[in-house]
Amino acid sequence: MLRLFCICLLPLLMTACATAPTVTVPRDDISGLLLQAGQLAAAGDEVGLVWPAAPEKPRYRYVGQLTGEENFVVESRSLFQRAISWLVGLGSKKHQLRVLQRPQNGYVADDGRIFVTDVSRGAVYVFDGRQPTASKGLQIWEYADEQTRLITPVGIVAGADNGILVADADLGCVIRFDNNGGPQGKICHKDLLRPTGLARDAAQGLIYIADSKAHDIKVFNDEGRWIRTLGGHGEQEGLFNGPTYLNFTAGRLYVSDTLNARIQVLDGEGRFLRSFGRRGLYLGDTPRPKGVAVDRDGNVYIVESYYDYLLIFNDKGEFLLPVGGTGNSIGRFFLPGGVWVRDDRVYVADTFNGRIVIFQYLGNT
Repeated sequence: MLRLFCICLLPLLMTACATAPTVTVPRDDISGLLLQAGQLAAAGDEVGLVWPAAPEKPRYRYVGQLTGEENFVVESRSLFQRAISWLVGLGSKKHQLRVLQRPQNGYVADDGRIFVTDVSRGAVYVFDGRQPTASKGLQIWEYADEQTRLITPVGIVAGADNGILVADADLGCVIRFDNNGGPQGKICHKDLLRPTGLARDAAQGLIYIADSKAHDIKVFNDEGRWIRTLGGHGEQEGLFNGPTYLNFTAGRLYVSDTLNARIQVLDGEGRFLRSFGRRGLYLGDTPRPKGVAVDRDGNVYIVESYYDYLLIFNDKGEFLLPVGGTGNSIGRFFLPGGVWVRDDRVYVADTFNGRIVIFQYLGNT
């Protein structure tokens, strides 16, 4: 009953419903992140996991996961620092590692930093593999401005001028950040009710915002001026029912039309091109699609949150391969959210397992 309740909620409403699993980190370098020696030694057979399994030719390989400070070397305190802590009565308190709670979506910046929104923490986690220690390598951005905290950050995408855009569903705005996490203003609109997914057409300077409550896609320019609204509530082509995640690749806007159980593909002007996915009980069906991403070969990745799968389709919308199933072992998910791709690595926000799972795309040939 709990699972059915959680599944029916949009990702912007997720709260803590599950216990985080034991973290296993492989020997591979995760986008340059330095891992603790203890975790490296604890890596097991998960390192060699591939999909599909033998004797089929592997197309994807598990390479690691992000959880928080555990991905970095945690600094040890000096003897003097420990003595002072003991004297003031803090000696018995253990350092609480900062970890992901309910990650939703993310992207990888040109400098290699990995940005992840977390709706439970109400923050953006920034993993910086150029920094070896937890205090420098992991940043947490929590404020939309000097006085307003983030509440429910969901969508995130690169903005203009090396900035970052974050859609906060409860604030009803898209927050602009500079490259160092400094708030630079908001994109708000009287008709923007509950922004979730984000995508950006960098060539045209257009920002696409999925409004899950209004059942449409609102388009703004980089200056924050409303340009047009796409769709509306319905089941016909070009209409939506609770759209959530977005992706803009090669002039195409991919929309997770979540409550219509399909992915719709539009051109840059919002004209309907095609759709794929359907309700059903079989692998390849998409009863609750959420995250959507596209790789260099045109493969489309869909997070199917009802049965906890990452589904892979070709550029024609033909089903190719599933990865997942319900669980907390490597290669399984629990109510996953977003997915994104960078440099042949596929990142999945395994939301209720509190982690980002990373796969290497091995190519089609």
